[in-house]
Amino acid sequence: MILPRPGRRDGTKVLWRSDAMARNDPGMTRWVRLTMLLLAAALPVAAADGDESESDLAKKTQNPVADLISVPFQSNFNFNTGEKDATVYVLNVQPVVPIKLTSDWNLIVRTIMPIVNQPSLFDGPDRVSGSAFGLGDINPTLFFSPSRPGHFIWGVGPTFTLPTATDWRLGSGKFSLGPAAVGLFMEGPWVVGALLNNQWSVAGWGDRDVNQFLLQPFVNYNLPRGWYLVSSPILTADWEADRGDRWTVPVGGGVGKLFRVGKLPINTTVQGYYNVERPRFGSEWQLRFQVQFLLPSF
Repeated sequence: MILPRPGRRDGTKVLWRSDAMARNDPGMTRWVRLTMLLLAAALPVAAADGDESESDLAKKTQNPVADLISVPFQSNFNFNTGEKDATVYVLNVQPVVPIKLTSDWNLIVRTIMPIVNQPSLFDGPDRVSGSAFGLGDINPTLFFSPSRPGHFIWGVGPTFTLPTATDWRLGSGKFSLGPAAVGLFMEGPWVVGALLNNQWSVAGWGDRDVNQFLLQPFVNYNLPRGWYLVSSPILTADWEADRGDRWTVPVGGGVGKLFRVGKLPINTTVQGYYNVERPRFGSEWQLRFQVQFLLPSF
């Protein structure tokens, strides 16, 4: 999503990129139905290992570099955004595919494909006051990770942002890349770690450079029968923004549950976050709901 950034001027308003996006409308409903139908068509071939307990599988889903194919559908409702205090929505389709490179190394391909519905956020008329719906910038990340890790589980690799947005309001208009890393511990019922990256723009037609940092700490406490408590806020910093508009810092958490439909494991979570630090026009708080389908390795 693109929002005006206070404190800098390009003749009218300066634009900045945010992770908050879009509210429901009939178009969004069609996108959701289409993605669910495509997944449903693949379910007859999906049969994850039925010998693992719900709690064991839940812990695997909390490891970003686990040897596990999954297709999460993550809905993000971002409230009180822009001058109009609008509710913005984004559906992230986030397939995770592990690839065995050698007996010692795996390649974990994690891709975020945002489907965005952004209402009008600002009083107009001008070029930033309209609404937008469509595909945002696609973000693939490649983690190289040991296939037999020790007590500390880790992965490193490159991350990219591709300028695939179907509307200029929904992306940066830049090809960006940078390093990414993840590290975690799994001890008893606890899964604790963090994922981070920083990207810089290297090409594109957007009118401003990208220098964006992301940090996602995660803390999970697993309970019996596939239930767990979770906190996984996404902290971001836009180093190109003015000092008072750089950081988005959410605080909160939620609950999750892994269950089976037949032999197909499905992981669900609901979380809520309040942004204790945010840009002037950033969202005030967020509701995140995720449904994650776990598929067999091929």
